[in-house]
Amino acid sequence: MLSKLVLRNVRRSLRDYAVYFITLTFGVCLFYTFNSLEGQSIMTLLGQHSRRGLVESIFILINVFSAFVSVVLAGLILYANQFLMKRRKRELGTYFLLGMDTGKVSRLLVGETLLIGLAALASGLALGLLCAWGLDKLTVAMFLAAPPDLFAFHVSWAAVGKTALYFGVIFLVVMLFTGVTVSRSNLIDLIRGERKNEEIAQRSLSLSVALFLLGCTCLGTAYAILLKRGLLAIDLLWFIMLGLGTLGTFLIFRSLSGFLLRLTRGHPSYYKGLNMFVLRQWSGKVHTNCLSNTVICILLLLAMGVTACSVGLNDTITSAVQSDSPFDLTLSSYAQALDFRPSDPNELFRPAGLDPEATFSRTESFLLRYNDREITGESGYLGVVSRSEYDAVMALRGEPRMTSPLPTAAPQSMANGLAPGKVLVVEDDVAERLDVSRQVINFTFRGEPYAADQAVRTALTEVARSTQLNLWGSFKLDDYFDQMGSKLLVLYMGLYLGLVFLVTAGAVLALQQLSQAADNAQRYELLSKLGAPLSMRRSALIRQVALAFLLPLALGIIHTFVGMRAANEIINLIGHVDSVHASLLTAGALLLIYGGYFLCTCLGAWRAVKGNV
Repeated sequence: MLSKLVLRNVRRSLRDYAVYFITLTFGVCLFYTFNSLEGQSIMTLLGQHSRRGLVESIFILINVFSAFVSVVLAGLILYANQFLMKRRKRELGTYFLLGMDTGKVSRLLVGETLLIGLAALASGLALGLLCAWGLDKLTVAMFLAAPPDLFAFHVSWAAVGKTALYFGVIFLVVMLFTGVTVSRSNLIDLIRGERKNEEIAQRSLSLSVALFLLGCTCLGTAYAILLKRGLLAIDLLWFIMLGLGTLGTFLIFRSLSGFLLRLTRGHPSYYKGLNMFVLRQWSGKVHTNCLSNTVICILLLLAMGVTACSVGLNDTITSAVQSDSPFDLTLSSYAQALDFRPSDPNELFRPAGLDPEATFSRTESFLLRYNDREITGESGYLGVVSRSEYDAVMALRGEPRMTSPLPTAAPQSMANGLAPGKVLVVEDDVAERLDVSRQVINFTFRGEPYAADQAVRTALTEVARSTQLNLWGSFKLDDYFDQMGSKLLVLYMGLYLGLVFLVTAGAVLALQQLSQAADNAQRYELLSKLGAPLSMRRSALIRQVALAFLLPLALGIIHTFVGMRAANEIINLIGHVDSVHASLLTAGALLLIYGGYFLCTCLGAWRAVKGNV
């Protein structure tokens, strides 16, 4: 009998509170997707080529962030469970009236929680497998240099076990919390629990305006501190800034709930349609609204800020790949091996069985000499290049040659992979008086870069063995994989936290509005009896939900704009920030997840209200 009742209650709960189940499923999905990165084929490739241990850093941070995410999701699930318990107080009171003791009611609720948890775990893992597959495909597609047959997806059983363990602990805590709540319940409170309403404290308009101005002052001060000192100056003033920002956000929402209704009373649109009803409904939860809106606004700030910063920094890293390593291979032949200097550097690889015409699209060579201040009159440069060799290299690159006469020495920018930045270009007769440091040969591969890179590495090993040359090579692919590892580190961590914060904000708002819609069902029934048409009641409900979703979002966007200004000053130290791209991707995630919760909330709230009409 108890098991049948559990099944019936779970089916009804999933129908009435689908947002709760969707949130659980999405939480499991996110947790598995990012913890399964260790099994990605691209991570294996990065582990083979990256020289900075970035793959290990990614896995360490994933574990740290997963522990943090599990705490956030546990708080979200407990919060959601509290709302569900509040909505079911009358039902639980009925069970007690029918003679069920506390133990049976506790077992009933524990059974429901266990069944919902297992269903969410199964559906979340199934969705997580699909998302992990998509993330792996997307990651492989981001790499310009990778084996064509790299992608090989498989299930990460370690991530499955970790996900089951973490969420098992979370649901165990929820079940214990549920049991304690039932054991402390009072029958009178359960029967009349749904009739308890907040007392609306009537404040004077002047006090509400004063609170609003004080909140704006706190936020303005926090913004000024942030923009002047930046994000990284973490000291006492930094924590004061956080406190002022949080207090200012709270005061603004607190004052809005007090004077928005009073300000709109004098406007003709207040009495149009059901606007008066909507505003009073929104103002009817003063304390709940201002507290939850403050938390949701901060969550949205974190979600949008972390996502936008990770995407912006990710684009900056991507743009640096080509500029830092313009050539696929740079070889250096040091002075003691300069006896072997073929007129055509491509001939270096032919004895090793590599066809240079099919492998290289361009080759350039020049001598880099030691700078002698007594000869050149200049100091502080990495090397010196003769004018004739400089002009020959520029001609190969399709760039303008020097046309004006040179003084004794002239600094020029000449990226060569080994001596980036400024080198001295001097006349040939001056260069002849300087000692040779090394010969530099730059190669650009033809065709698919990864295959060419592997073939050249094999040939270079044979060349070094057969010629006994003192060669040192710098492959662009090594730098590329190092920077792509940094790119994935930033992107994965940002998306992981950003999506979790966004889901949490949307879920908290959705559950709150669904609970309030069920509370207001009798009021909407009264509107129906008073003659309000169906379309007007539906429009009123949508506007009520929209007001709850848009107010914290509006202030959160302002917070994010200021925070991004400070963050971009740091990112600009690395390179150019593509703020448009970062903003568009962040807006897309916001529209998909936050907008999706808004639509689900409207549908669920209307179902709860319509059932009583």
